[in-house]
Amino acid sequence: MSSDLINKLQWRYATKKFNPAKSVPQDKVDRILEAVRLTATSSGLQPYEVIVVTNKDVREQIKPIAWNQGQITDASHLLVFAAWDNYTAERINMMFDLVNEQRGFKNEGWENYRQMLLGMYPQRDAEVNYQHAARQAYIGLGTALIAAAEEQVDATPMEGFDPNALDEILKLRERGLRSVAILPIGYRADEGDWLVNLKKVRRPREQFISEVA
Repeated sequence: MSSDLINKLQWRYATKKFNPAKSVPQDKVDRILEAVRLTATSSGLQPYEVIVVTNKDVREQIKPIAWNQGQITDASHLLVFAAWDNYTAERINMMFDLVNEQRGFKNEGWENYRQMLLGMYPQRDAEVNYQHAARQAYIGLGTALIAAAEEQVDATPMEGFDPNALDEILKLRERGLRSVAILPIGYRADEGDWLVNLKKVRRPREQFISEVA
């Protein structure tokens, strides 16, 4: 099985050491972010945001609360995926109104669906809603990994950080957001990365995929 996409996914890995002297061109960053913006989310609500951190001082603040991982400061950019802390009527209506505005008409089925969500989501526990929103952010994270590979940009998905501390550094709670995952992107270092030349190992297809015909 071979294709350009599969070859690029074979090429990508969780980069352990970035070259701090190499920056990702802005057009590549923009395409990666646009891929995330266009990806799927439950009910099309897009219940998360991406914060792009290039400020070196801020990244130096983040590094200690991310297990002192060098990728935080050595990468070209640090993407932070932050989910809504809750679903509210205002947030749900904002997305439905945006759809109506962009499409130029109202659809009865769509409006009925809006009312169904309004009758369910805001009444749920805030933590339940955050966890649901966080799962949508992971769809964006996966999309970013594929988009970065397409651009031949290295990336390292990370959960190894203190989310409460990161929220405080970036003042996310003030914006109704909570950090979910972070993604340094950049270019692998020429040396010093123990993983770069090791074989990519994944479970065999027959152990990973089953079919119900």
